[in-house]
Amino acid sequence: MDIVLEIVDTLLLDRVYSSLIPASPSSYLPYHSHNGSTSTFSSMREGATATPQYTYVYEPASKYISMQPTEWTYSSAWPRDNLYRQFISLFFIVWIFGILLYFAFATLSYIFIFDKETFKHPKFLKNQVRLEIMQTQRAMPVMALLTALCMLAEVRGYSKLYDTAADAPFPLYNILQFPLFVLFTDFGIYWIHRGLHHPLVYKSLHKPHHKWIMPSPYASHAFHPIDGFAQSIPYHLYPFLFPLQKYAYVLLFGFINIWTIMIHDGEYYARSPIINGAACHSVHHSLFNYNYGQFTTLWDRLGGSYRKPADELFHKETKLGKLE
Repeated sequence: MDIVLEIVDTLLLDRVYSSLIPASPSSYLPYHSHNGSTSTFSSMREGATATPQYTYVYEPASKYISMQPTEWTYSSAWPRDNLYRQFISLFFIVWIFGILLYFAFATLSYIFIFDKETFKHPKFLKNQVRLEIMQTQRAMPVMALLTALCMLAEVRGYSKLYDTAADAPFPLYNILQFPLFVLFTDFGIYWIHRGLHHPLVYKSLHKPHHKWIMPSPYASHAFHPIDGFAQSIPYHLYPFLFPLQKYAYVLLFGFINIWTIMIHDGEYYARSPIINGAACHSVHHSLFNYNYGQFTTLWDRLGGSYRKPADELFHKETKLGKLE
């Protein structure tokens, strides 16, 4: 996320923090870029005495993409590497990005993929789409807050994220990281999801999501916020345990959110015994104690919780009756 943070800082947030928390004249001091060149802010305040209060040294987040600092980069009392600034920035980036991604892809799915015959199902609630959206919007800020804490640790260098392909443990790892990530997160989500069905926590945490027995794509993020964040923990944990390329990290963050929408879209295309698609997940919503997995059926099979979707689910004329 340091790449995303650098881009957003350059395009928007440097100016915002400079306006909201401006540096005092005595804070202006020489700064150094990553290539050793120097500059000062003396041109902004002629004759100002530079009494150093902090030193911010620009280092590009990536060798592939970097955006040179602007005049606004050095004119806030909170430089880019300020802990509080980074956390606040990450919180709003995750929150706003989450809302935009949710509405963009859930709406596309709703318009072009979601089977509108689902509205006729007796277990599809009155005003359900509106209720799903409302629950999502209540959960998003809390999920973003907790997610930002994880990403703050990553941005501050505590993870094993690497930049270029040459930085990988070995060349083939640049490809292997993707199936390894899927296997790890699928394993973690399976057990967290299954644990959320335990009677001690189900009613308070996971039951709000199971209100949607016949979900629409807008139900994809309609969780209790602790439930929604808990199921994302494996994604955040992976780069602290294993190497992961920075761009892959951002790509996978988007992929997981889009996949979550896809398995709630009500169209059952994936008949693969391996992929945990919308049909498998619809079985989970209707029968509750089966198909806890996120991407594959592997851990459900090993854990004895796999339930094969009925053949009738893959035919429009019979699938709604099978889900009653």
